[in-house]
Amino acid sequence: MDKPIRILLVDDHRVVRLGLRTLLETEPDMEIVGEAGNGVEAVAAVQALRPDVVIMDISMPEMDGLEATRRIRTLEQPPAILILTVHAQERYLFPVLKAGGSGYVLKSTVDTELVDAIRAVAAGGAFLYPSAQRMVLEDYLARTRSGAEQDAYDRLSEREREVLKLLALGHTASEIAEQLALSPKSVETYRARIMEKLDLDSRPALVKYALARGLLSDSTQG
Repeated sequence: MDKPIRILLVDDHRVVRLGLRTLLETEPDMEIVGEAGNGVEAVAAVQALRPDVVIMDISMPEMDGLEATRRIRTLEQPPAILILTVHAQERYLFPVLKAGGSGYVLKSTVDTELVDAIRAVAAGGAFLYPSAQRMVLEDYLARTRSGAEQDAYDRLSEREREVLKLLALGHTASEIAEQLALSPKSVETYRARIMEKLDLDSRPALVKYALARGLLSDSTQG
């Protein structure tokens, strides 16, 4: 069996952390390695415990979840960060993505979506609930219509588009190399070109771009 996904729970309400722990401890591929009650504690816990995934509340004392996310993303080999919130509005979603969050789960859907979301971001992907996917797409289309978004996708070669989609789906360079009959080094070269052409700086940013562009529609339905 593969190593379990190491999870850090961050919420200022102990009862919420207890509920999350109870829910996730039943999953054989997940392990709760620690808890934190605010953003300051969260940053310190990430440095000490090296979790794979952080489940982060937004509204907390001392340091909120967005600032904690920004600081954690600057660390060496940062974990994936999954924001857990009661807010479904667009004005909360985009700051999360800009801060470097890999996913966004509503507290009202924790029992049905959280486990899948954790597995998705732990594998290098992104997770957005359906209406959030729609908001990202609408924002992308609005920026395209306004001219703010140069359609750099048209400058990608067919092979670069194939590599982009497979990277966004969470495949490793070795897996992509095997699927496309390339060397892993060639895949890394394609990856670097894609990131440069699309002006992206991280794997989560690449995933969000692919999601907004509709490239993962076959994989995000259901």
